[in-house]
Amino acid sequence: MTQKTPAELRADAEAALQEPGQRRIRLLAELDALDAELRPLIREARRMEVSIRRITELTAVAPNTVRAWARQAE
Repeated sequence: MTQKTPAELRADAEAALQEPGQRRIRLLAELDALDAELRPLIREARRMEVSIRRITELTAVAPNTVRAWARQAE
């Protein structure tokens, strides 16, 4: 049995990261697009006095993020 060199071990580790890493990059891009879609909707919901708690329940957006996005409209 032959042992792998450190370079081969690093290459194996990089190869293992490749597919899940690419998937994560795609999901983060999709999340950015969803945030851009949600931002004006959340601003309007706050303007209509929908509670922060209810917005977080409906969107899974963190309360501090809801506050920050709503403040941007002011």
